[in-house]
Amino acid sequence: MKETSRLRALFAGFRPRSIAWAAAVVVAAVTAMPGAADAKAAHAAGYDGSWNVLIITQAGTCDQIYSFPVQIVGGRIASNAATANVTGLVGRGGSVAVRVSSGGSFATGTGRLGLGSGAGRWSGRGSAGVCSGRWEATRS
Repeated sequence: MKETSRLRALFAGFRPRSIAWAAAVVVAAVTAMPGAADAKAAHAAGYDGSWNVLIITQAGTCDQIYSFPVQIVGGRIASNAATANVTGLVGRGGSVAVRVSSGGSFATGTGRLGLGSGAGRWSGRGSAGVCSGRWEATRS
């Protein structure tokens, strides 16, 4: 009940201007409810385990190909690679959103995982400038 009161207080000053805005508020409220993140993580747990990710640069002057391992636990993506900080989530249906950073360089990626492989797009900025490309992942 406390969570509902907080949500009402948060949105009390807003007046919906459209059905889309009202729907966004409802989605935000449901996502903020206790257990919503746990349900999403439980669904994404089918993707848990060790994966190898191949980064392929298609535009820019970054390294052409780079490979590194990642772990997915409870739908959360992380890496033990000492050279970069990797964070991200695997959602329903295997949708992926990930961020990789190292020093002042960063890249973001989106895509989709299947039970044994996946693929997507990435873009970022580093010492070599702006780069982008695709990624491929395989379960290790």
